[in-house]
Parts: sequence; C-alpha cells; structure tokens
Amino acid sequence: MSRIKKQSKRAVLVIEDGRTFQGTSFGAEGEALGEVVFNTSMTGYQEIIFDPSYNGQIVTMTYPHIGNTGINLTDIESSKIQAEGFIVRECSAYRSNWRATESLDKLLLDQGIVGIQGIDTRALTLHIREKGALKGIISTIDFNYESLMNKLYKFPGLVGRDLVKNVTTAKSYIFKPGSEPESPTDYYVYTQDKPESFEHWQADDSGDKHYVVAIDCGIKYNILRILSYFNCSVLVVPASYSSAKILCLNPDGIFISNGPGDPEGVPYVTQTVKDILEQQPDLPVFGICLGHQILALAFGGQTYKLKFGHRGANHPAINLATGKIEITTQNHGFCVSGSKDENGRWQIDGCPDLEVTHVNLNDNTIEGFRHKSRPVFCVQYHPESSPGPHDSWYLFRSFIRFIEQRKAALIGSAT
Repeated sequence: MSRIKKQSKRAVLVIEDGRTFQGTSFGAEGEALGEVVFNTSMTGYQEIIFDPSYNGQIVTMTYPHIGNTGINLTDIESSKIQAEGFIVRECSAYRSNWRATESLDKLLLDQGIVGIQGIDTRALTLHIREKGALKGIISTIDFNYESLMNKLYKFPGLVGRDLVKNVTTAKSYIFKPGSEPESPTDYYVYTQDKPESFEHWQADDSGDKHYVVAIDCGIKYNILRILSYFNCSVLVVPASYSSAKILCLNPDGIFISNGPGDPEGVPYVTQTVKDILEQQPDLPVFGICLGHQILALAFGGQTYKLKFGHRGANHPAINLATGKIEITTQNHGFCVSGSKDENGRWQIDGCPDLEVTHVNLNDNTIEGFRHKSRPVFCVQYHPESSPGPHDSWYLFRSFIRFIEQRKAALIGSAT
C-alpha cells in the first residue's frame, strides 16, 4: 500500500457497512486498510501502536486527548509501529514530558502511518460494539465513496489469515536488556541463523541463569524485560522454527508469545507446540494471548472470534483458585472455547486434562488455564502490561518456579 510522507488537512474513514466519518489527517498521507477496533486505555498509546498484536488493525483510542506526552524510545514494544492506522478524537499539537524525543504526529509521519483525528470516536466505538469489529479504510488521497468501498471489498479481513509471518523475527536473537537504549535494535543482539546450543550464552553469563526459548509470534519487548528481570537469558526464535530445532537447544522453559490475528491461521506454530508438549512433557511452558490460544489448539481445544474483542487496561478477571479479582490489560479479538460442566465448574471444551484458572468478569470468557499434571499454563491477557496494572506479575514467578523445580529434579536424578 502506497503511503506518502506529507501532511494533509482532510481525511475520511469509511467502514464496510457504509458508515463514513469525516476528519482531518495527522501523520502520513495515504491510505490504511485494516479491521477497525477500539482500545479504552487512558494512557499507553505509544505501547499500543507498537504492539505487534495490532498488525492488520486500525486502532481507535476512546480517550479523547492523545499524544500529550509525546514519544520516547524506552517504552516501545517492538522495532516499529505495528498498527495499520490510528484514529483519535484529538492529537495533541504539543508534547510535554521530560523523556519525550518527538511528537506522536512526527513519529507517524516518519514511519508512514496514516492517522485521522477530529471524528466522534465515541460514536465510532458504540457502532463497533453494536455491529462488531468491521473492516475500514482511512484515506487522505481518495474521497470517492464507491472507490473506497471497492477497496474495502477486496480486503481479506483477519479470519484464517497468517499475520504472524508479518511480525515474527527474521532470525533468532538473544534479548539484551537495556534501561535507556539509543535505538530499538539496542534491545537485542542477533545470533546465528540456526543456533544449536546455549553454550555461546553460558560462556558470557554469570550466576545461575535460566535459559528460555521464546517462540516469537509478535512478542512485546516488556515480556522480554520481565523474563530478564527474573534471571532468564531469552533466545527469541522465529515462529517458523520446528520443534526439533527448539528442543535441540535444551531450554529450561518455553515461552509462547502474543501475536496478531486468528490462531487457526498459524497451524504450523500449533503443530510445533504440540510436538514439544508430546516430546518433553516435563518442560515448563508459559503462553500469553495468542500463545494461550495456540496452547488450547495444541491440546485439542477450539477458538472463536469475539464480536469486538477485548482491548484496554481495566478488564476484570477472576482467579478461580484464590477468588481474587485481577485488573488486567487485554488486546485480543479471538478466544478459547469454554463452558461450565454439570457441576458448575469451568472447562476448556474437549480438553479434560486442562483446568480453567481465570475467567473474564465482563463476559465470562476464558482468560487462563493450566494442565492438571504438567508445568504448562497460560493466560489470555497481558501480565507484563506497561503501563497498566501489575496484578498478574505472579504468573512470571510461577513460570520461574516451574523451571527451578524441574532443574532441581534433574540434578537430583543425576546424583
């Protein structure tokens, strides 16, 4: 899709059911096609547009004033803006934050991302809630209704598509934590295209590190920061990596990341995870968001598309084991199929070996599950959220505890 980095005054948003919103442009000129979704977060617009889970989507912010704290390089979640387009009520003409290095408008302009402002985002959000997530197009260069609707008609949507291939890393890399990187690439160092062991890490590491392979379906940097905080060296591998390549690395644990689109659109990732689970039943596995859905499919479960998804920083989820309600950050349009059994207990449909651990209190959808006898668990929401509530950081501690228990068992069996 052609995008011209030049300012424009007029912009239009057309969605597939024909509704049209007139506004003004910010960022780049051109056109943006995608599924139009909304996010209810009051802060974190920078992290949102850099989240690879938004690939294929045009993001609407429900909070009216966006951009007032500018953009900084520290809080990014990937190497570039991942959202296809950006919709706000008002993009701040000024930034005011000591960490800011540029404005939101300038960032979108530099990266060729089309934005529209000055529209009634509350009306748009209500429309999406009523009709469901719809395909849409933002244009600053074409204002012919029939032409725009024709482009929308040709857009394939998200169901069944492999969007992970658009956001996964091209080659494996070791995450290199840094508090104040000078550029996005300072967060990692690339390894060989086909690493065969962790020996090249162990030579440089000091202390008792945990070695984790992260399957990159669109991983957010803050996940890697937190794993590093918990003494993990993380090797991030492309989503196309086979189970044989991953298991020959002899990891202490496997992490399956968040990512965009339909989990049924990436059967190769599901097969890889299924093979790992079959070949290494004692290996700790932790999944988030798309990783949660892929684990469900690997165990024989099913997924479905939500009407308008969950996207925001204040979604209540109940931990069924403790009864505690966690305020969570969420960003997903698909969900794992679940229901209550005859005794009123939640279950993953078709998966008797899985136990539901978390349920969304807004709509009773499944938010987490674990295997009843193996160190495998996952959640639909984002416990690493930044900014956002940190109620769910304990999940990372649970992953580390599983890793430590397995390592201790292996040492015990060897002596």
